[in-house]
Amino acid sequence: MRKVLIVIDMQVDFLTGSLANKEGVAAIDPVIKEINDFQGEVYATLDTHGEDYMSSNEGHYLPVVHCVKGTPGHQEEPRVAQALSNHPGFKGYIEKPTFGYLGWKEVLGEEVGEIELIGVCTDICVLSNAAILKASYPNAKITCKASCCAGVAPELHEAALKVLSSIQVEVL
Repeated sequence: MRKVLIVIDMQVDFLTGSLANKEGVAAIDPVIKEINDFQGEVYATLDTHGEDYMSSNEGHYLPVVHCVKGTPGHQEEPRVAQALSNHPGFKGYIEKPTFGYLGWKEVLGEEVGEIELIGVCTDICVLSNAAILKASYPNAKITCKASCCAGVAPELHEAALKVLSSIQVEVL
């Protein structure tokens, strides 16, 4: 049974950059430990926008330029990037133009037994990808490790964990 770890958007802009979040920073060490300890395939997503971000629908609702491809804020947090590059099962980065990635089946294939999600933001991108993965792999065991995630705010993180449970994602 294939086991997959997906590290969601542990990028500079979400941690110390334009959308800095102290809870996200606090999750860096647990995320690194989880990557190092994980036995299986590992993928990481990168929230990816262009110079035209402010004219996008997302830019209308979140008018903070972030994760523009080619900028320092788009990059994976350096220690997380190091842990990923050292992991023998690291398969690569997936650039996604919005909260959730719709191409998981093309990347992961048909047969996946377990999927674990970690990263930021619990209430936006982690939740969005969890819902897509649950719909794509209804018989897979999907988990989210709460200590390796952070939301936009602590109360939104907690709310997202409740929603994840309600869609049958096991919160660890």
